[in-house]
Amino acid sequence: MTEQNPAPARRVALVTGGSRGIGRESAERLAADGFAVVVSYAGREAEARAVVETVTASGGLAFARRADVADEVAVAALFDAAEEAFGGVDVVVHAAGVMSLAPLADFDLDVLDQMHRTNIRGTFVVGQQAARRLRDGGAVINFSSSVLALALPGYSGYAASKGAVEAITLILARELRGRDITVNAVAPGPTATALFLDGKDEETIARTAAQPPLERLGVPEDIAEVVSFLAGPGRWINGQVLRANGGIA
Repeated sequence: MTEQNPAPARRVALVTGGSRGIGRESAERLAADGFAVVVSYAGREAEARAVVETVTASGGLAFARRADVADEVAVAALFDAAEEAFGGVDVVVHAAGVMSLAPLADFDLDVLDQMHRTNIRGTFVVGQQAARRLRDGGAVINFSSSVLALALPGYSGYAASKGAVEAITLILARELRGRDITVNAVAPGPTATALFLDGKDEETIARTAAQPPLERLGVPEDIAEVVSFLAGPGRWINGQVLRANGGIA
């Protein structure tokens, strides 16, 4: 009689902003990589459930749960649900974010506060739970933006929030010394998602698409490929910001 080695435990990924765009593509890519996936969403329940259906139809494991990423009670409950369903969390992909644009002189400060609540406080709250609860060998993947390098007019409020994301990311990587947990940020360039396309005319989109040397907009699959690498084989990349932008900056 030969001894059989037990099957390795399935790794678990929690994806915020997982109902559409880069978050959705990342959730589906990680599920294809063999992760059980928790799809967190703010308000698009039907779209989040569609992601779950896509994953489960392919033989994967997934569930969706609503959570305000800036609410520490809701985020703690999100991690609780992941641990109850799948036994723990290995990877956090924090893709939730909002973008409001206006010149600094005209920016509505209430809108600024709301955006920074989601983008900055949300990153802090999700990072707190990840730092406390991720299993060793895990990864935190935050989202910045290449607009920091581009310094485009109208993006001051949004870029400021993403500068904070980068600071949180680099410091958390160092605070987790000895834990075998990597912390990185992905900074996409212009990517064909609703977040980027909404409100832009065809001329603006075409002009932006022509800027990188590859002469096209990114697509969510481009960014999900980077997420997959950081969540899996990219163990020697830590405390970094990866500018996935086709060479635009």
